[in-house]
Amino acid sequence: MTDAVTDAVTDAVKMDQDLGPIVQPVTLGDGQLNNSNVLDETIPEFPHGLITICGATATGKSGLGIAVARELGSIIISADSRQIYREFDIGSAKVTQAEMAEIPHYLVDAYDPTETVSAAMFQDQANQILSKATLPLLVGGTGLYLRAITHGMQIPRVPKHRELRSQLEALGQGFCYQLLQHLDPKACLKIHRNDRIRTVRALEVFYVTGIPMSAQQGEIPPNYPILQIGLRSECLNDRIIRRTRQMFELGFVDEVQNLVVKYGDDLPLLNTLGYQEVRQYLRGEISLEESESLTVMHTRQFAKRQRTWFNGIKEIEWFDADDENLFDRVLMRVVEFNKI
Repeated sequence: MTDAVTDAVTDAVKMDQDLGPIVQPVTLGDGQLNNSNVLDETIPEFPHGLITICGATATGKSGLGIAVARELGSIIISADSRQIYREFDIGSAKVTQAEMAEIPHYLVDAYDPTETVSAAMFQDQANQILSKATLPLLVGGTGLYLRAITHGMQIPRVPKHRELRSQLEALGQGFCYQLLQHLDPKACLKIHRNDRIRTVRALEVFYVTGIPMSAQQGEIPPNYPILQIGLRSECLNDRIIRRTRQMFELGFVDEVQNLVVKYGDDLPLLNTLGYQEVRQYLRGEISLEESESLTVMHTRQFAKRQRTWFNGIKEIEWFDADDENLFDRVLMRVVEFNKI
């Protein structure tokens, strides 16, 4: 397992603690696939090329993606670990129904909030969709999803085993880590001895497959050309403040209240960025103003981690999100790329 891959997964775990579970199948409006259509038995082809639009939260990725897709007559695959879920709309800054009606969006509103999905499933479903498109766009800020496609991450296809996990957790972290040092010493080089979640996962993979997790990970890049566009903003803090204020004005509190009533206060997705802070308000633990301020602060922290992640990917070509000529500059680069 390369250091780059291990570090990528480590950083992704930290980021997804803010945004929650990772993903599975597909839904789409009139132009959208359902699961039965995606999982057919045809031999996947490959797109002529792929365009990704990434960057920190609130940099305008979705808007730019829609504009480029409209110009190309293309589709968009969402690489967002919360927009995948139905009913998590305002807090995830999800694209609108009108936008999805105009441009086919895949892996948006695909799952109920009670479902938990994996990066491996996202990768499988996204690759199925990619096999049916000529020049699709992959748009979002979930770094692990993007890397799973652009770098061809090899992710162990091992589902969670509750009974096995319970048995391992009952042994205690100290003993589990000693086991891992014996069974998969390479994994221990990148897993801290106090990291219970990753220790248990590495042991789970080993006991299910009989093969160390470190031996199952790596990268096999796809054989089609990829243009990776990144958005940066010197005014990101102001953007985050404006978008958070807009979320609350659009009825974010009501959205969270409805989710609590329908799914219960212990729904895991309610522990994610924004929803957690509003839930604290609904519990009477903090004021509404504090809820909004905490959402801004935690979003800034999350954006910083996103920037660190994307800055480590040398293939990304960066554009100024605040440039009034952003679309023209990006389109020029896309046209150039499309000639390859």
